[in-house]
Amino acid sequence: MALEKAVIVNLDENDEIEVMFNPKEYIVEKRTPWKEQSTQGLDSPPVEFTLGERKRLSMELFFDTSEEKSDVREYTDKIEKLMLVNADQHRPPLLMFTWGTLRFKCVLEDLVQRFTMFMNDGTPVRAILKVLFKEYATAAEQIQDNPRHSSDHTKQMVLREGDTLSAMSAREYEDPGKWREIADANGIEDPMHVKPGTVVKLPPLY
Repeated sequence: MALEKAVIVNLDENDEIEVMFNPKEYIVEKRTPWKEQSTQGLDSPPVEFTLGERKRLSMELFFDTSEEKSDVREYTDKIEKLMLVNADQHRPPLLMFTWGTLRFKCVLEDLVQRFTMFMNDGTPVRAILKVLFKEYATAAEQIQDNPRHSSDHTKQMVLREGDTLSAMSAREYEDPGKWREIADANGIEDPMHVKPGTVVKLPPLY
């Protein structure tokens, strides 16, 4: 059975870069931070989920052209170009890293190139590239893959300093325009003048 090679696909240009040697390992990371709220008089602060962080895929890619005695940068420059701004898109390209069953839509966010072997004239013939890919998904793609649903029961929250009904609606319903439902449920006539510390009921949306 033929060895399946890892491939980096430039989705903007439909161009494939096949890695010279498959990575020995890769690391997948995901963080879900929770924000602490400043509330006096408690032994520990309450926490609130705000938003998740993108998944990270990191690895080292090995390149060696010592046998053919050619410049290894002919290969490594192709990886570096994946971080350069596309003149038409006004951003670096969107990518897909694939290897076997792994398919990771991403952007290349961090690149460290280490050249470790040279010819007599200083031309590099061996390199190790430390790469960090970060997940890319639009809001529409995320909602389609994992639809959000509002709670089926009424919740209560305390309006914080600097908070608004529209911001609360965006957090709870993922739609800032639902502030009207919150205002109606609480008999609030002027949503711009709600005092911090007010207990607000969040009605279920059907």
